[in-house]
Amino acid sequence: MTRVGARLAALGLTLLLVALPAAQAQAAQRARTAQQVPRAEQSQAVRQAQAGQAKIGQAQTGQAQTGQERAVGQARAARDPQGGKKIVRLGVTQSVDSMNPFLAVRLVSSSIHRWMYGYLTVPDSKTLKPSPDLAESWETSDDKLTWTFKIRDAKWSDGKPVTAQDAVWTFNTIMTVDAAKQANGPAVENFESVTATDDRTLVIKTKKPQASMLENPIPIMPKHVWEGVGDIGAFENDRYPVVGSGPYIVVEHRKDAYVKLKANPGYWRGAPKIDELHVIFYQNPEAANAGLKKGDIDLIGRLNAPQFEALAGDPNIVQWNTPGRRAAYLQLNHGAQTIDNKPVGDGHPALKDPRVRQAIHYAIDKQALVDQVQNGLATPADGSIVPPMYQEFFWKAEGADLVTHDAAKANQILDDAGYAKGSDGIRMMPDGKRKLEMRFSIHTDTPVEDKLAQFLTGWFKDIGIALSTKKLDSNKFTEETGFTGLFDIAISGWSVNPDPEEVLATHLCSRRPTASGEGGGTESFYCDPEYERLYQQQLSELDRPKRVELIKQMQKRLYTDAPVIALYYPNNLEGYRKDRIAAITPIPEDKGILYGGSGYWPVYSLQAAALPAGPADDGSSTGLIVGAVAVVAVLAAGGFLLTRRRRSVADERE
Repeated sequence: MTRVGARLAALGLTLLLVALPAAQAQAAQRARTAQQVPRAEQSQAVRQAQAGQAKIGQAQTGQAQTGQERAVGQARAARDPQGGKKIVRLGVTQSVDSMNPFLAVRLVSSSIHRWMYGYLTVPDSKTLKPSPDLAESWETSDDKLTWTFKIRDAKWSDGKPVTAQDAVWTFNTIMTVDAAKQANGPAVENFESVTATDDRTLVIKTKKPQASMLENPIPIMPKHVWEGVGDIGAFENDRYPVVGSGPYIVVEHRKDAYVKLKANPGYWRGAPKIDELHVIFYQNPEAANAGLKKGDIDLIGRLNAPQFEALAGDPNIVQWNTPGRRAAYLQLNHGAQTIDNKPVGDGHPALKDPRVRQAIHYAIDKQALVDQVQNGLATPADGSIVPPMYQEFFWKAEGADLVTHDAAKANQILDDAGYAKGSDGIRMMPDGKRKLEMRFSIHTDTPVEDKLAQFLTGWFKDIGIALSTKKLDSNKFTEETGFTGLFDIAISGWSVNPDPEEVLATHLCSRRPTASGEGGGTESFYCDPEYERLYQQQLSELDRPKRVELIKQMQKRLYTDAPVIALYYPNNLEGYRKDRIAAITPIPEDKGILYGGSGYWPVYSLQAAALPAGPADDGSSTGLIVGAVAVVAVLAAGGFLLTRRRRSVADERE
């Protein structure tokens, strides 16, 4: 999973231009004048497209990388050579970790999968409650242990029928294959069996009642395609066009450059009203912002505060600021272990002590982080990993539970615990053998995380802990913080679904990786008996108010034991070009999210104006060549360093 991070500075533009042969350079010139990138799909559910509107303009984007093939790949997502199509170009600052839904955990990947595949249910665009998708109806037995789903009459994009056998194969694969558990393993842990009585009837029997059954986050995969792939953990899902049952079909993917999707004409709800959706990867938010302003892309979400504010004053751009579904937090290595309880990694031993973790919590001024790092566009986290957007499940610390910024109290806790300060002001372990010198793992090329690190370094110094910053590309970051345990403290976070069970499950014992690095999906290497007990209780609690209370107790346990420390809940910050997007429905429809929300409604509801036809082209993707040059030019001029692969901000996982 490790990504090699290659950096280009000002010479990056020169190197890229040298790498482009003359023919490609000519194509780039054509693209500058008639840029169009694949546009987003949309659909008949556009009836619900009354809540947000937009028009997005022309495009050219991609990302710079070393070598001729990389350069072409990054750039080819820049325009539509045929012209006249309705195409929406979505800019993202996070690369796909895997096109394989069994493995993918990043938000961009799971979002694309929601557009490609059907699920048993999908969140309703107004209420976020489960509504029919591939399952058109369902019922439960009196003992609540058996769920029977009626699978609708739908087709895969290759024309074959969707059947209950597809769901059986999907769920049984996750239940029996370790590698397939990585993305959503806990969602099937309570399943006793999954069978089909006929092609339209799916039967799931559970060990105990499962309250979250209708929020199952697993896409249904086509058995006839996947049963022959061999090693699930090694399969890239790169046979194009990819067979799916969702509103869009992935027809092309160039790693770290773009994903091209076309409207699925056979989608059971009706084809989207847009011909194509192109997801364009940028090295950093600054470059993506520049692309939006120039019209290279039409919409960008998941912005940090500085980039969002930089969009102000542009008459063609709408700034979209709504409550967010993310929690940003610190992940503390309190003694990482594999699923069979074998120690792994090199976390600082002091972090095994809950008193040290508590002292670190008291050292942090969360309001200052909101004001100085998020420019006020966030809410301080006086709670845990479920953001206040989900009011029903949100737990807020109060009274004696509430941890506030108090350096004196933090110092007192450490003094009482025997961590004495040395002459240099840095504390020692109680046995006097090791200083409290810790690493803070962040992502490369992420100014917001750099700024966060500066604040934490100063506050930690005030309590006798030396903190040094360790920058990692996104693959290495995922590897070290989720599998090998080679970290002390790391920035992290999660995009939370309307039912928070999925994010709560990332802190279960079962989410720790195997000794060989398979499975996993842990956000903390946490394995706590009390937390496990509460999780199992809420899983089978069908009385909703009682279940809500159990989920709040789980959040309180995370807050007080502090394997993670929530910092703030970022606002959902996005921007789109109103001259390109005619209509888009956020989710939920009232002050909701455009990109990165639960479900596919926003991209399904997209309406965009057709661009004028461009110059003739051979129909290949080599015509999509402008973006890489444009992005490198922006970055070189700004003095930014590039990484070969896009960074993936951890609070954009899902």
